[in-house]
Amino acid sequence: MNIKLSEKNQKIAASVTLAIDSRAKQMQSEGINVISFGVGEPDFNTPDNIIKAAIEGMEKGITRYTAASGLPKFREAVCKKLKEDNGLDYTPDQIVVSNGAKQSLFNSLQAVCNPGDEVIIPVPYWVSYVELVKMADAVPVYVECTEENEFKLCKEDLLAVITPKTKALMLNSPSNPTGSLYTKVELEAIAEVAVEHNIIIISDEIYEKLAYDGAEHFSIASINEKVKDLTIIINGMSKAYAMTGWRIGYTASNSQIAKIMGNYQSHATSHPNTIAQYASIEALTGDNSSVEKMRLAFDERRKYMVERINNIENISCITPKGAFYIMMNISKLIGKEIKGKKINGSMELSNLILEEGNVAVVPGIAFGVDEFVRLSYANSMENIKEGLDRIEAVLKG
Repeated sequence: MNIKLSEKNQKIAASVTLAIDSRAKQMQSEGINVISFGVGEPDFNTPDNIIKAAIEGMEKGITRYTAASGLPKFREAVCKKLKEDNGLDYTPDQIVVSNGAKQSLFNSLQAVCNPGDEVIIPVPYWVSYVELVKMADAVPVYVECTEENEFKLCKEDLLAVITPKTKALMLNSPSNPTGSLYTKVELEAIAEVAVEHNIIIISDEIYEKLAYDGAEHFSIASINEKVKDLTIIINGMSKAYAMTGWRIGYTASNSQIAKIMGNYQSHATSHPNTIAQYASIEALTGDNSSVEKMRLAFDERRKYMVERINNIENISCITPKGAFYIMMNISKLIGKEIKGKKINGSMELSNLILEEGNVAVVPGIAFGVDEFVRLSYANSMENIKEGLDRIEAVLKG
């Protein structure tokens, strides 16, 4: 085909996390026993009451189009959740329901960015943030966050990268890939800067329910009304409710931004999945005991993985406070040779672990940090133990 295709969209990079998961599944289909610490997906099935609500909806024939921004009943449920969990007052017209939190992020950036606008992204970052910013014709501006500071953005580093072109800040707490959880005091410092410089905060709170060691998630939008007006909250059903494949995310923002997103979505996808919305109503308003059971299971696995990694020579990690990820520090291995292969960075090590140990991990370079690899503990304890044993065996050469 001798046709010039979209130059902008040809530059979009594929998701490394999904690529790793695809490769692991291909090996599994070939009969290889691969343990995956790759993609961030709960290994639990969707709770029974949520599945039942979807089936009942289908049996009743509730399978038609909905409003572009989502079912009114579901948006009301989101408002109730935001009030009870986060102390935030929103009206249904300020809620836009989308096909997953990733589309919510996409909609948000499309709604607020103009060509050349700068969007600040703390590093390490979730792999899709960078590409989503570029897709909105905006420019990603990176801020390095250190392991010593639990990979969290501090006020001084934020101030250092603000320019007249700064439009927005990507904030993720609890974080993918680091598991970091911002405290109220830390968020207040960031909020102060955002208000002073009139910066939109895109606050990704999809891992909100997964916090550990007595730590609690705090939404930056709840600090004050000025901050709330600048904030677009991103949340959804995938992580806390084990509903990854149902594809329901949502935003809460001021009415002006919500209207733009709703209009945009009406042309892009019409509306989110009808049946999944009815299931999500049950998730937000029904029995939530399964959410806590899953959190406790993740917590047990987290503690084991942290202790085990820190007992393996030449690798280490800090203890994450949220989500279900660990950033494993591999800096001591860079430059070394293992099983005849020189480790120049996270990609080489990740490939070695997959090829020699049949364990899938995600190279940190996908998140902007080459001296780390990410492991997900959204896996059974049996697999976690076996997978870490295999990693240790590979690293011993």
